[in-house]
Amino acid sequence: MGREQWKKIWVGSAGNMVEWFDWFVYASFAVYFADAFFPEGNATANLMNTMGIFAVGFFMRPVGGWLLGRVGDRKGRKAALTLTVTLMSASAILIAVAPTYAVAGYGGVAVLLIARMLQGLSVGGEYAASATYLTEASAPGRRGFASSFQYVSMTAGQLFGLGLQIVLQRTLAEDALHSWAWRIPFIVGALGAGIVFYLRRNMLETEVYAADDTATADPRRGTLKALWAHKREALLVIALTMGGTVAYYTYTTYLTKYLSNSAGMAKPTASLVSFCALFVFMCIQPLAGKLSDRIGRRPLLITFAVGSTFLTVPIMTLLRYAGSFWPALGLALLALLVVTGYTSINACVKAELFPTGIRALGIALPYAIANALFGGTAEYVALWFKNGGIESGYYWYVAGCAAVSLIVYVTMRETRTIDLHRVGKGGRAASGRRPEGAERASVAD
Repeated sequence: MGREQWKKIWVGSAGNMVEWFDWFVYASFAVYFADAFFPEGNATANLMNTMGIFAVGFFMRPVGGWLLGRVGDRKGRKAALTLTVTLMSASAILIAVAPTYAVAGYGGVAVLLIARMLQGLSVGGEYAASATYLTEASAPGRRGFASSFQYVSMTAGQLFGLGLQIVLQRTLAEDALHSWAWRIPFIVGALGAGIVFYLRRNMLETEVYAADDTATADPRRGTLKALWAHKREALLVIALTMGGTVAYYTYTTYLTKYLSNSAGMAKPTASLVSFCALFVFMCIQPLAGKLSDRIGRRPLLITFAVGSTFLTVPIMTLLRYAGSFWPALGLALLALLVVTGYTSINACVKAELFPTGIRALGIALPYAIANALFGGTAEYVALWFKNGGIESGYYWYVAGCAAVSLIVYVTMRETRTIDLHRVGKGGRAASGRRPEGAERASVAD
């Protein structure tokens, strides 16, 4: 691909990296700053309160999906992407400068709560805005490859956050991390958001959006009323997201805790397993995306769903008894290889379901709802089963969610050859391709 195409991929996906860096460092550094915002006393209660504020971000994601999806459909993809990164920067700065309890009492908690609400809004809109932009800005035969970089950037953000945590833990004293150094990752996040804002300020609108002659004429663009006209596709997004998001959170954010708490693995070893598995997972996303451009989206989605339905229980059971680094890494890589069938292409599949005038909102709101219901609750459900003495019940829960999505993947139509310019009413697209010259025009700078 040419330099301009790579630039579009980088600008379109970079916000995800910053977003997930911020999301990760809040959760991982909470153990250091929880006591700073609440009265001295019960450290566990303080941490629970801090993580309760973290949970607010998940509830704000559907709101962000609605608001920023509307902006993306009415004002353009560039406007939505610029707004999301502005919210990112604001939330990171607020946390970095938030006053402690000793300085402002519960005023610091209020600042923390506002920051998490802004972060939830941003995450809710960033996914759909970047998914829409990456899909529309790519040549028809490269949409799967280009959109796969969404999860490359998301995983890179998590790895960068984990790497920064390891560096700070190894170079600074514990007291320094508790007193002031916990602010460092949020300063880094704010700087990263500033860089992405600068890059996005000069980005071009996608040709698919610019060529839509209803961009300013239709007052229903980006509205819930317009989305209701495509309710079948919206429900489809929720259903196809259900199994993928539960599996993704299980083998990424929950994996380290599972290996240390359930498998009895040392925390440093469990962290290393997660780091190595996530790095390989990040690298294989473009390969799977490119494969989908050749054989279609449904074969990869079906492979993921079949694998998750029938392999989750044995993989999670074997992980519990892995005992050491290499067996655990092998099982984690197998699980993430299966999940790649979903993560590498889910962005473009959702974008290919909707017409231009409702594409951003059509992705944003249903995805945010599915993520809040299933992805955001995955860790809680896992711990609920564990606390009830039936931890294996969670394995079956993950497999069941994948089975529901499998039904959807088997019955849905192939979207690889859909012409984004000609998605018809009801979300059904013309399956044929446009003339070659028209395809080239859709990705012209």
